[in-house]
Amino acid sequence: MSPIAHIVDDDEAIRDALTWLFRSRHVDSRAWPSAEAFLADWCDDLRGCLVLDVRMGGMSGLQLFDLLSERGSRLPVIFLSGHGDIPLAVAAVKKGAFDFVEKPFNDNELVDRVIRAMKFDASRKEPDPNAAVAAARLNQLTPREREVMERILAGKYNKVIADELNIAMRTVEVHRARIFEKMGVKSAVELAQLLSGNR
Repeated sequence: MSPIAHIVDDDEAIRDALTWLFRSRHVDSRAWPSAEAFLADWCDDLRGCLVLDVRMGGMSGLQLFDLLSERGSRLPVIFLSGHGDIPLAVAAVKKGAFDFVEKPFNDNELVDRVIRAMKFDASRKEPDPNAAVAAARLNQLTPREREVMERILAGKYNKVIADELNIAMRTVEVHRARIFEKMGVKSAVELAQLLSGNR
């Protein structure tokens, strides 16, 4: 099958807008109004990427993602959410989601991410050059920074991390900044993306 952007969103206006947006950038797409409708058409040779709304009536995007994972789907998933939830984003990326985009999103930035996901899907058989880079960066972390990093990846806030490790919140902030600097990332979501294949 040829690669396309598979859009699953229960908001018809969003589906129409995304279909038009992708067409304007010469990206083939197809849209479904629900997770159940997509699941009915799903087969394991779909190519491209899945643009998936997190919260929908009926089966949620996260439930669909978990079900597809159980079925062995390797289709890259970009979650769309109108509810800014960083722990949810980190959890989704840790489970293997390709990316997480908050609504309202920048049109061209979203399409760029979709194109990256489609290229990633097409190049899966090639060795990942980022794996060695991530491993080398991990080796730079101190044992305490690794403890803090594990809790960041679990979606915990600085105060919770400070309480669990019995250290000052300011110390957690310093560790977080050093972890991001050493790992070459700017956010917990980027950190989870970098390590998704190196955990």
